[in-house]
Amino acid sequence: MNQTEQTSVNTSPSSEQPLEDRVNNRSQRPSSDAFRTFMAANWAPSTAGLPARDAVADHAARRRRAISAQFPGERLVIPAGPLKVRSNDCDYRFRPHSAFAHLTGLGVDHEPDAVLVMDPVAEGAGDDGGNHLATLYFRPMAGRDTKEFYADARSGEFWIGARPTLPEFEAKLGLPTADLTGLEVAVTKNVGEPSVGGISIRLVRKVDENIDALVDTARYNTAKDPDSMDFSALDDLDGKLTEALSELRLVKDDWEIEQMKVAVAATVNGFEDIVKALPRAVAHKRGERVVEGAFFARAREEGNELGYDTIAAGGNNATVLHWNRNTGTVDAGELLLVDAGVEAESLYTADITRTIPVNGTFSDVQRKIYQAVLDAADAAFAVAVPGRKFREVHAAAMEVLADRLAAWGLLPVSAEEALSPEGQQHRRWMPHGTSHHLGLDVHDCAQARAEMYVDGIITEGMVFTIEPGLYFKEEDLAIPAEYRGIGVRIEDDILITANGPVNLSAALPRTPQDVEAWMAGLSK
Repeated sequence: MNQTEQTSVNTSPSSEQPLEDRVNNRSQRPSSDAFRTFMAANWAPSTAGLPARDAVADHAARRRRAISAQFPGERLVIPAGPLKVRSNDCDYRFRPHSAFAHLTGLGVDHEPDAVLVMDPVAEGAGDDGGNHLATLYFRPMAGRDTKEFYADARSGEFWIGARPTLPEFEAKLGLPTADLTGLEVAVTKNVGEPSVGGISIRLVRKVDENIDALVDTARYNTAKDPDSMDFSALDDLDGKLTEALSELRLVKDDWEIEQMKVAVAATVNGFEDIVKALPRAVAHKRGERVVEGAFFARAREEGNELGYDTIAAGGNNATVLHWNRNTGTVDAGELLLVDAGVEAESLYTADITRTIPVNGTFSDVQRKIYQAVLDAADAAFAVAVPGRKFREVHAAAMEVLADRLAAWGLLPVSAEEALSPEGQQHRRWMPHGTSHHLGLDVHDCAQARAEMYVDGIITEGMVFTIEPGLYFKEEDLAIPAEYRGIGVRIEDDILITANGPVNLSAALPRTPQDVEAWMAGLSK
Protein backbone atom coordinates (compact mmCIF):
# COMPACT_ATOMS: atom_id res chain seq x y z
CA MET A 1 0.00 0.00 0.00
CA ASN A 2 1.56 3.28 -1.11
CA GLN A 3 -1.41 5.53 -1.51
CA THR A 4 -1.23 9.26 -1.45
CA GLU A 5 -3.59 11.17 0.86
CA GLN A 6 -6.25 8.65 1.89
CA THR A 7 -9.83 9.88 2.12
CA SER A 8 -13.21 8.27 2.00
CA VAL A 9 -14.28 7.27 -1.47
CA ASN A 10 -15.84 10.01 -3.52
CA THR A 11 -19.26 8.69 -4.45
CA SER A 12 -19.93 11.30 -7.11
CA PRO A 13 -20.07 10.19 -10.73
CA SER A 14 -16.56 9.47 -12.08
CA SER A 15 -17.01 12.17 -14.73
CA GLU A 16 -17.18 14.75 -11.92
CA GLN A 17 -14.32 13.34 -9.83
CA PRO A 18 -10.95 15.03 -10.40
CA LEU A 19 -8.37 12.75 -11.99
CA GLU A 20 -5.90 13.29 -9.15
CA ASP A 21 -8.45 11.97 -6.64
CA ARG A 22 -9.22 8.75 -8.48
CA VAL A 23 -6.14 6.90 -7.23
CA ASN A 24 -7.87 6.84 -3.82
CA ASN A 25 -10.95 5.02 -5.05
CA ARG A 26 -9.69 1.68 -3.77
CA SER A 27 -8.92 2.87 -0.24
CA GLN A 28 -12.45 2.44 1.16
CA ARG A 29 -11.33 4.20 4.31
CA PRO A 30 -13.95 5.02 6.98
CA SER A 31 -14.43 8.68 7.83
CA SER A 32 -16.95 8.61 10.65
CA ASP A 33 -16.42 10.72 13.76
CA ALA A 34 -16.48 7.53 15.83
CA PHE A 35 -13.61 6.09 13.79
CA ARG A 36 -11.57 9.26 14.10
CA THR A 37 -12.10 9.44 17.85
CA PHE A 38 -11.15 5.80 18.32
CA MET A 39 -8.04 6.14 16.12
CA ALA A 40 -6.79 9.07 18.19
CA ALA A 41 -7.08 7.28 21.54
CA ASN A 42 -4.95 4.84 23.56
CA TRP A 43 -1.50 5.31 22.06
CA ALA A 44 1.54 4.96 24.29
CA PRO A 45 3.44 8.22 24.74
CA SER A 46 6.95 8.53 23.35
CA THR A 47 9.57 7.98 26.02
CA ALA A 48 12.58 8.84 23.91
CA GLY A 49 14.58 11.88 24.93
CA LEU A 50 16.41 14.20 22.61
CA PRO A 51 19.18 12.51 20.63
CA ALA A 52 22.87 13.36 20.92
CA ARG A 53 24.43 15.79 18.47
CA ASP A 54 25.50 14.01 15.29
CA ALA A 55 29.19 13.84 14.44
CA VAL A 56 28.45 15.55 11.12
CA ALA A 57 26.88 18.62 12.75
CA ASP A 58 30.08 20.60 13.27
CA HIS A 59 31.29 19.78 9.77
CA ALA A 60 27.99 20.88 8.22
CA ALA A 61 28.17 24.12 10.21
CA ARG A 62 31.63 24.85 8.78
CA ARG A 63 30.33 24.22 5.27
CA ARG A 64 27.47 26.68 5.82
CA ARG A 65 29.97 29.20 7.18
CA ALA A 66 32.08 28.85 4.02
CA ILE A 67 29.07 29.48 1.76
CA SER A 68 27.92 32.35 3.97
CA ALA A 69 31.23 34.10 3.40
CA GLN A 70 30.67 34.10 -0.36
CA PHE A 71 27.20 35.66 -0.38
CA PRO A 72 26.89 38.35 2.31
CA GLY A 73 23.61 40.24 2.39
CA GLU A 74 21.73 37.70 0.26
CA ARG A 75 19.16 35.11 1.25
CA LEU A 76 20.18 31.58 0.26
CA VAL A 77 17.50 28.96 -0.37
CA ILE A 78 18.51 25.29 -0.66
CA PRO A 79 15.62 22.80 -1.08
CA ALA A 80 15.82 19.08 -0.32
CA GLY A 81 13.32 18.38 -3.09
CA PRO A 82 9.90 16.67 -3.11
CA LEU A 83 8.89 13.07 -3.44
CA LYS A 84 8.71 11.92 -7.06
CA VAL A 85 5.81 9.81 -8.29
CA ARG A 86 6.88 6.51 -9.78
CA SER A 87 3.45 5.41 -10.94
CA ASN A 88 0.05 6.72 -9.90
CA ASP A 89 0.13 6.63 -6.08
CA CYS A 90 3.58 5.06 -5.64
CA ASP A 91 6.67 7.21 -5.05
CA TYR A 92 10.32 6.53 -5.70
CA ARG A 93 12.48 6.22 -2.62
CA PHE A 94 13.37 9.74 -1.61
CA ARG A 95 16.88 11.13 -1.81
CA PRO A 96 17.55 14.78 -0.93
CA HIS A 97 19.49 17.07 -3.24
CA SER A 98 23.21 16.73 -2.59
CA ALA A 99 23.73 20.43 -1.77
CA PHE A 100 21.01 20.20 0.88
CA ALA A 101 22.54 17.03 2.34
CA HIS A 102 25.99 18.62 2.40
CA LEU A 103 24.92 21.76 4.24
CA THR A 104 22.62 20.05 6.74
CA GLY A 105 24.25 16.66 7.26
CA LEU A 106 20.95 14.90 6.57
CA GLY A 107 20.85 11.69 4.57
CA VAL A 108 18.38 8.89 3.85
CA ASP A 109 14.68 9.69 3.52
CA HIS A 110 13.74 12.01 6.38
CA GLU A 111 13.15 15.31 4.69
CA PRO A 112 11.00 15.46 1.52
CA ASP A 113 9.91 19.08 0.90
CA ALA A 114 12.33 20.43 3.52
CA VAL A 115 14.20 23.65 2.74
CA LEU A 116 17.30 25.18 4.27
CA VAL A 117 17.07 28.98 4.40
CA MET A 118 20.14 31.04 5.21
CA ASP A 119 18.94 34.50 6.12
CA PRO A 120 21.39 37.43 5.86
CA VAL A 121 22.38 39.40 8.94
CA ALA A 122 25.04 42.00 9.66
CA GLU A 123 28.53 40.89 8.66
CA GLY A 124 29.95 38.58 11.32
CA ALA A 125 26.72 38.48 13.34
CA GLY A 126 25.52 35.16 11.99
CA ASP A 127 26.14 31.52 12.86
CA ASP A 128 29.74 30.87 13.90
CA GLY A 129 30.66 34.45 13.05
CA GLY A 130 29.28 34.23 9.54
CA ASN A 131 26.90 36.45 7.61
CA HIS A 132 23.75 34.32 7.86
CA LEU A 133 21.40 32.63 10.30
CA ALA A 134 20.38 29.21 9.03
CA THR A 135 17.01 27.54 9.64
CA LEU A 136 15.78 24.15 8.50
CA TYR A 137 12.11 24.29 7.45
CA PHE A 138 10.49 20.90 7.73
CA ARG A 139 7.06 19.31 7.93
CA PRO A 140 6.69 18.09 11.53
CA MET A 141 5.31 14.67 12.30
CA ALA A 142 1.53 14.77 12.60
CA GLY A 143 0.25 14.04 16.08
CA ARG A 144 -1.70 10.86 16.71
CA ASP A 145 -4.78 12.95 17.35
CA THR A 146 -4.75 14.25 13.78
CA LYS A 147 -6.24 12.81 10.61
CA GLU A 148 -2.82 12.90 8.93
CA PHE A 149 -1.49 10.29 11.40
CA TYR A 150 -3.53 7.54 9.78
CA ALA A 151 -4.74 9.09 6.51
CA ASP A 152 -1.65 10.62 4.86
CA ALA A 153 0.35 7.87 3.18
CA ARG A 154 3.25 10.19 2.41
CA SER A 155 3.86 11.63 5.86
CA GLY A 156 1.56 9.90 8.35
CA GLU A 157 3.30 7.80 10.99
CA PHE A 158 0.77 5.00 10.54
CA TRP A 159 2.01 4.58 6.94
CA ILE A 160 5.70 5.47 6.92
CA GLY A 161 6.71 5.06 10.56
CA ALA A 162 8.07 7.61 12.98
CA ARG A 163 10.61 10.18 11.90
CA PRO A 164 12.48 12.73 13.99
CA THR A 165 10.54 15.70 15.32
CA LEU A 166 11.65 19.29 14.88
CA PRO A 167 13.30 19.40 18.35
CA GLU A 168 15.04 16.09 17.61
CA PHE A 169 16.41 17.37 14.31
CA GLU A 170 17.60 20.52 16.04
CA ALA A 171 19.40 18.45 18.69
CA LYS A 172 20.96 16.11 16.12
CA LEU A 173 22.13 18.80 13.72
CA GLY A 174 22.72 21.82 15.93
CA LEU A 175 20.55 23.64 13.41
CA PRO A 176 17.44 25.68 14.27
CA THR A 177 14.27 24.16 12.82
CA ALA A 178 10.84 25.56 11.98
CA ASP A 179 7.51 24.30 10.73
CA LEU A 180 7.27 24.20 6.94
CA THR A 181 4.12 26.31 7.11
CA GLY A 182 6.35 29.31 7.82
CA LEU A 183 8.51 28.81 4.74
CA GLU A 184 6.72 31.20 2.38
CA VAL A 185 7.16 34.15 4.72
CA ALA A 186 10.77 33.18 5.45
CA VAL A 187 11.64 33.08 1.76
CA THR A 188 9.72 36.15 0.56
CA LYS A 189 9.96 38.67 3.41
CA ASN A 190 11.70 41.92 2.47
CA VAL A 191 12.55 40.63 -1.00
CA GLY A 192 13.38 43.40 -3.38
CA GLU A 193 16.14 45.13 -5.24
CA PRO A 194 19.14 45.84 -3.00
CA SER A 195 19.39 49.36 -4.43
CA VAL A 196 16.20 50.25 -2.56
CA GLY A 197 16.88 48.27 0.61
CA GLY A 198 15.46 44.92 -0.46
CA ILE A 199 17.03 41.51 -0.04
CA SER A 200 18.23 39.51 -3.02
CA ILE A 201 17.57 35.77 -3.12
CA ARG A 202 19.79 33.05 -4.50
CA LEU A 203 18.17 29.68 -5.06
CA VAL A 204 19.35 26.19 -5.97
CA ARG A 205 17.00 25.79 -8.90
CA LYS A 206 15.36 22.76 -10.52
CA VAL A 207 15.18 20.88 -7.24
CA ASP A 208 11.63 21.74 -6.19
CA GLU A 209 9.27 23.36 -8.72
CA ASN A 210 7.15 24.85 -5.95
CA ILE A 211 10.12 26.67 -4.45
CA ASP A 212 11.22 27.85 -7.91
CA ALA A 213 7.74 29.31 -8.41
CA LEU A 214 7.71 30.91 -4.95
CA VAL A 215 11.02 32.67 -5.51
CA ASP A 216 10.19 33.72 -9.07
CA THR A 217 6.87 35.17 -7.95
CA ALA A 218 8.52 37.09 -5.12
CA ARG A 219 11.08 38.53 -7.52
CA TYR A 220 8.43 39.50 -10.05
CA ASN A 221 6.14 41.11 -7.48
CA THR A 222 8.91 43.27 -6.04
CA ALA A 223 10.65 44.27 -9.26
CA LYS A 224 10.69 47.93 -10.27
CA ASP A 225 9.65 46.98 -13.80
CA PRO A 226 8.42 43.36 -13.81
CA ASP A 227 7.71 43.30 -17.52
CA SER A 228 11.34 43.99 -18.36
CA MET A 229 12.87 41.50 -15.93
CA ASP A 230 16.00 39.79 -17.22
CA PHE A 231 15.33 36.16 -16.31
CA SER A 232 18.62 34.99 -17.80
CA ALA A 233 20.44 37.27 -15.36
CA LEU A 234 18.45 35.73 -12.51
CA ASP A 235 19.40 32.26 -13.75
CA ASP A 236 23.03 33.34 -13.67
CA LEU A 237 22.53 34.69 -10.14
CA ASP A 238 21.18 31.35 -8.97
CA GLY A 239 23.75 29.46 -10.98
CA LYS A 240 26.56 31.08 -9.02
CA LEU A 241 25.17 29.58 -5.81
CA THR A 242 24.94 26.13 -7.39
CA GLU A 243 28.47 26.55 -8.70
CA ALA A 244 29.80 27.58 -5.27
CA LEU A 245 28.07 24.67 -3.55
CA SER A 246 29.57 22.27 -6.08
CA GLU A 247 33.06 23.67 -5.66
CA LEU A 248 32.74 23.49 -1.89
CA ARG A 249 32.72 19.70 -2.22
CA LEU A 250 35.96 19.47 -4.24
CA VAL A 251 37.92 18.97 -1.01
CA LYS A 252 36.43 16.56 1.51
CA ASP A 253 36.60 17.03 5.26
CA ASP A 254 37.55 14.26 7.70
CA TRP A 255 33.95 13.16 8.23
CA GLU A 256 33.32 12.88 4.49
CA ILE A 257 36.47 10.82 4.01
CA GLU A 258 35.31 8.36 6.65
CA GLN A 259 31.96 8.07 4.88
CA MET A 260 33.74 7.38 1.60
CA LYS A 261 35.64 4.56 3.31
CA VAL A 262 32.35 3.12 4.60
CA ALA A 263 30.89 3.17 1.09
CA VAL A 264 34.00 1.58 -0.43
CA ALA A 265 34.12 -1.19 2.17
CA ALA A 266 30.50 -2.14 1.47
CA THR A 267 31.22 -2.05 -2.27
CA VAL A 268 34.16 -4.43 -1.84
CA ASN A 269 31.82 -6.85 -0.09
CA GLY A 270 29.40 -6.48 -2.99
CA PHE A 271 32.07 -7.49 -5.49
CA GLU A 272 32.81 -10.58 -3.45
CA ASP A 273 29.10 -11.43 -3.59
CA ILE A 274 29.25 -11.10 -7.38
CA VAL A 275 32.05 -13.64 -7.70
CA LYS A 276 30.18 -16.05 -5.46
CA ALA A 277 27.07 -15.64 -7.64
CA LEU A 278 28.88 -16.39 -10.92
CA PRO A 279 27.86 -20.08 -11.17
CA ARG A 280 24.20 -19.10 -10.95
CA ALA A 281 24.78 -16.21 -13.37
CA VAL A 282 26.37 -18.50 -15.96
CA ALA A 283 23.40 -20.86 -15.74
CA HIS A 284 20.79 -18.11 -16.08
CA LYS A 285 19.46 -16.68 -19.34
CA ARG A 286 19.81 -13.21 -17.80
CA GLY A 287 23.07 -13.78 -16.01
CA GLU A 288 23.85 -10.07 -15.93
CA ARG A 289 20.70 -9.55 -13.84
CA VAL A 290 21.92 -12.18 -11.40
CA VAL A 291 25.14 -10.20 -11.01
CA GLU A 292 23.24 -6.94 -10.65
CA GLY A 293 20.92 -8.46 -8.06
CA ALA A 294 23.76 -9.86 -5.96
CA PHE A 295 25.32 -6.42 -5.70
CA PHE A 296 22.02 -4.65 -5.08
CA ALA A 297 21.27 -6.94 -2.13
CA ARG A 298 24.57 -5.87 -0.54
CA ALA A 299 23.86 -2.19 -1.21
CA ARG A 300 20.54 -2.37 0.60
CA GLU A 301 21.94 -4.55 3.38
CA GLU A 302 24.89 -2.32 4.26
CA GLY A 303 24.01 1.05 2.78
CA ASN A 304 21.14 3.26 1.75
CA GLU A 305 20.98 2.41 -1.94
CA LEU A 306 23.03 2.00 -5.07
CA GLY A 307 25.12 5.06 -5.81
CA TYR A 308 24.07 4.65 -9.46
CA ASP A 309 22.65 1.92 -11.67
CA THR A 310 25.01 -1.04 -11.74
CA ILE A 311 26.75 -1.91 -15.00
CA ALA A 312 26.99 -5.71 -15.23
CA ALA A 313 28.31 -6.30 -18.73
CA GLY A 314 29.34 -9.66 -20.10
CA GLY A 315 31.24 -10.17 -23.33
CA ASN A 316 30.60 -7.53 -25.97
CA ASN A 317 28.25 -5.63 -23.66
CA ALA A 318 31.37 -4.54 -21.78
CA THR A 319 32.20 -2.33 -24.77
CA VAL A 320 29.00 -0.31 -24.19
CA LEU A 321 30.15 2.37 -21.76
CA HIS A 322 26.88 2.82 -19.89
CA TRP A 323 25.41 -0.64 -20.33
CA ASN A 324 22.92 -0.96 -17.46
CA ARG A 325 20.10 -2.89 -19.11
CA ASN A 326 21.89 -5.98 -17.82
CA THR A 327 19.76 -8.32 -19.90
CA GLY A 328 22.58 -10.42 -21.33
CA THR A 329 24.18 -13.73 -20.51
CA VAL A 330 27.37 -14.32 -18.54
CA ASP A 331 29.40 -16.87 -20.47
CA ALA A 332 32.49 -18.87 -19.55
CA GLY A 333 35.50 -17.78 -21.54
CA GLU A 334 34.37 -14.16 -21.69
CA LEU A 335 35.10 -11.19 -19.47
CA LEU A 336 32.56 -9.60 -17.13
CA LEU A 337 32.87 -5.87 -16.51
CA VAL A 338 31.11 -4.66 -13.36
CA ASP A 339 30.91 -0.97 -12.50
CA ALA A 340 29.10 -0.54 -9.19
CA GLY A 341 29.01 1.45 -5.97
CA VAL A 342 27.20 1.33 -2.65
CA GLU A 343 25.71 4.58 -1.37
CA ALA A 344 26.17 4.79 2.41
CA GLU A 345 23.43 5.97 4.77
CA SER A 346 25.14 9.38 4.64
CA LEU A 347 24.59 9.36 0.82
CA TYR A 348 28.32 9.24 0.00
CA THR A 349 28.99 6.70 -2.73
CA ALA A 350 31.79 4.52 -3.97
CA ASP A 351 32.42 3.95 -7.69
CA ILE A 352 34.52 0.90 -8.52
CA THR A 353 34.99 -1.17 -11.66
CA ARG A 354 36.56 -4.58 -11.98
CA THR A 355 36.79 -6.72 -15.10
CA ILE A 356 37.00 -10.41 -14.32
CA PRO A 357 37.25 -13.63 -16.35
CA VAL A 358 34.00 -15.52 -15.92
CA ASN A 359 35.75 -18.90 -15.74
CA GLY A 360 38.39 -17.56 -13.37
CA THR A 361 41.32 -17.41 -15.81
CA PHE A 362 42.28 -14.77 -18.38
CA SER A 363 43.07 -15.87 -21.91
CA ASP A 364 46.30 -14.59 -23.41
CA VAL A 365 44.65 -11.75 -25.37
CA GLN A 366 42.37 -10.85 -22.45
CA ARG A 367 45.41 -10.68 -20.17
CA LYS A 368 47.30 -8.52 -22.66
CA ILE A 369 44.49 -5.99 -22.90
CA TYR A 370 43.89 -6.07 -19.14
CA GLN A 371 47.57 -5.44 -18.41
CA ALA A 372 47.61 -2.45 -20.74
CA VAL A 373 44.68 -0.90 -18.90
CA LEU A 374 46.30 -1.64 -15.54
CA ASP A 375 49.56 -0.03 -16.67
CA ALA A 376 47.60 3.05 -17.76
CA ALA A 377 45.93 3.21 -14.36
CA ASP A 378 49.27 2.93 -12.59
CA ALA A 379 50.67 5.75 -14.72
CA ALA A 380 47.69 7.90 -13.73
CA PHE A 381 48.26 7.07 -10.06
CA ALA A 382 51.85 8.26 -10.37
CA VAL A 383 50.84 11.81 -11.30
CA ALA A 384 47.84 12.07 -8.96
CA VAL A 385 49.76 14.03 -6.36
CA PRO A 386 49.23 17.45 -4.77
CA GLY A 387 50.36 20.28 -7.00
CA ARG A 388 49.78 18.56 -10.33
CA LYS A 389 46.86 19.48 -12.58
CA PHE A 390 43.83 17.22 -12.57
CA ARG A 391 43.94 16.90 -16.37
CA GLU A 392 47.43 15.37 -16.14
CA VAL A 393 45.91 12.20 -14.66
CA HIS A 394 44.04 11.56 -17.89
CA ALA A 395 47.02 12.50 -20.05
CA ALA A 396 49.28 10.00 -18.27
CA ALA A 397 46.84 7.16 -18.87
CA MET A 398 46.41 8.10 -22.53
CA GLU A 399 50.16 8.00 -23.17
CA VAL A 400 50.31 4.38 -22.04
CA LEU A 401 47.26 3.30 -24.01
CA ALA A 402 48.37 5.07 -27.19
CA ASP A 403 51.81 3.47 -26.96
CA ARG A 404 50.30 0.03 -26.42
CA LEU A 405 47.80 0.39 -29.27
CA ALA A 406 50.61 1.48 -31.57
CA ALA A 407 52.77 -1.48 -30.54
CA TRP A 408 49.90 -3.84 -31.34
CA GLY A 409 49.59 -2.30 -34.81
CA LEU A 410 46.07 -0.99 -34.24
CA LEU A 411 46.73 2.73 -34.69
CA PRO A 412 46.80 4.14 -38.23
CA VAL A 413 49.45 6.65 -37.08
CA SER A 414 52.25 6.77 -34.52
CA ALA A 415 51.45 7.07 -30.84
CA GLU A 416 52.93 10.55 -30.81
CA GLU A 417 50.67 11.70 -33.65
CA ALA A 418 47.63 10.13 -32.05
CA LEU A 419 48.31 11.94 -28.77
CA SER A 420 48.43 15.32 -30.52
CA PRO A 421 45.30 17.50 -30.40
CA GLU A 422 44.96 17.04 -34.16
CA GLY A 423 45.12 13.25 -33.88
CA GLN A 424 43.34 11.42 -31.03
CA GLN A 425 42.87 8.23 -33.06
CA HIS A 426 43.49 6.15 -29.93
CA ARG A 427 40.30 7.55 -28.43
CA ARG A 428 38.32 5.24 -30.73
CA TRP A 429 38.94 2.59 -28.07
CA MET A 430 38.99 4.82 -24.96
CA PRO A 431 36.49 7.64 -25.52
CA HIS A 432 35.76 8.69 -21.94
CA GLY A 433 37.70 10.60 -19.30
CA THR A 434 40.01 8.82 -16.90
CA SER A 435 38.89 10.52 -13.69
CA HIS A 436 36.02 12.32 -12.02
CA HIS A 437 35.42 13.65 -8.53
CA LEU A 438 33.46 11.43 -6.18
CA GLY A 439 31.40 12.05 -3.04
CA LEU A 440 27.73 12.74 -2.46
CA ASP A 441 27.24 12.22 -6.19
CA VAL A 442 28.97 9.60 -8.28
CA HIS A 443 30.01 12.47 -10.56
CA ASP A 444 30.50 14.91 -7.75
CA CYS A 445 31.17 18.63 -8.12
CA ALA A 446 29.82 18.53 -11.66
CA GLN A 447 28.81 22.21 -11.67
CA ALA A 448 32.28 23.43 -10.70
CA ARG A 449 34.09 25.77 -13.07
CA ALA A 450 36.58 24.18 -15.47
CA GLU A 451 39.43 26.09 -13.87
CA MET A 452 38.54 24.49 -10.54
CA TYR A 453 37.92 21.00 -11.94
CA VAL A 454 39.62 19.72 -15.07
CA ASP A 455 42.18 22.54 -15.03
CA GLY A 456 42.32 22.65 -11.24
CA ILE A 457 45.24 21.76 -9.04
CA ILE A 458 45.14 18.43 -7.23
CA THR A 459 44.78 19.18 -3.53
CA GLU A 460 45.00 17.17 -0.34
CA GLY A 461 41.52 15.96 0.64
CA MET A 462 40.25 15.43 -2.89
CA VAL A 463 38.61 12.09 -3.69
CA PHE A 464 38.33 11.02 -7.30
CA THR A 465 38.36 7.96 -9.54
CA ILE A 466 41.04 6.62 -11.84
CA GLU A 467 39.37 4.48 -14.52
CA PRO A 468 41.07 3.91 -17.86
CA GLY A 469 39.68 1.32 -20.22
CA LEU A 470 39.87 -0.26 -23.65
CA TYR A 471 36.75 -1.24 -25.58
CA PHE A 472 36.99 -3.37 -28.70
CA LYS A 473 33.53 -3.90 -30.18
CA GLU A 474 32.57 -7.07 -32.04
CA GLU A 475 31.64 -5.03 -35.09
CA ASP A 476 34.92 -3.07 -35.18
CA LEU A 477 36.63 -3.99 -38.47
CA ALA A 478 39.62 -1.76 -37.73
CA ILE A 479 41.08 -4.40 -35.43
CA PRO A 480 41.98 -8.09 -35.72
CA ALA A 481 39.23 -10.57 -34.81
CA GLU A 482 41.03 -11.74 -31.65
CA TYR A 483 40.44 -8.35 -29.99
CA ARG A 484 36.76 -8.04 -30.85
CA GLY A 485 34.14 -8.32 -28.14
CA ILE A 486 36.51 -7.50 -25.31
CA GLY A 487 35.99 -4.56 -22.97
CA VAL A 488 38.18 -3.85 -19.96
CA ARG A 489 37.95 -1.09 -17.37
CA ILE A 490 39.71 -0.89 -14.01
CA GLU A 491 38.43 1.80 -11.67
CA ASP A 492 39.62 2.73 -8.21
CA ASP A 493 38.63 5.44 -5.75
CA ILE A 494 41.57 7.44 -4.48
CA LEU A 495 42.10 9.91 -1.68
CA ILE A 496 44.75 12.58 -2.12
CA THR A 497 46.99 13.00 0.90
CA ALA A 498 50.09 15.10 1.50
CA ASN A 499 52.13 12.00 0.62
CA GLY A 500 50.25 11.22 -2.57
CA PRO A 501 47.26 9.07 -3.53
CA VAL A 502 45.80 6.43 -1.25
CA ASN A 503 43.79 3.75 -3.03
CA LEU A 504 40.61 3.46 -0.97
CA SER A 505 39.55 0.41 -3.00
CA ALA A 506 42.86 -1.44 -2.68
CA ALA A 507 41.11 -4.36 -0.95
CA LEU A 508 39.91 -5.45 -4.39
CA PRO A 509 42.69 -7.10 -6.44
CA ARG A 510 43.95 -5.28 -9.51
CA THR A 511 46.65 -7.39 -11.19
CA PRO A 512 45.52 -10.28 -13.40
CA GLN A 513 47.22 -12.88 -11.23
CA ASP A 514 45.69 -11.42 -8.07
CA VAL A 515 42.25 -11.33 -9.68
CA GLU A 516 42.55 -15.02 -10.58
CA ALA A 517 43.72 -15.97 -7.08
CA TRP A 518 40.93 -13.91 -5.48
CA MET A 519 38.28 -15.57 -7.60
CA ALA A 520 39.68 -19.02 -6.88
CA GLY A 521 39.62 -18.34 -3.15
CA LEU A 522 36.01 -17.16 -3.20
CA SER A 523 34.84 -20.16 -5.22
CA LYS A 524 36.00 -22.72 -2.63
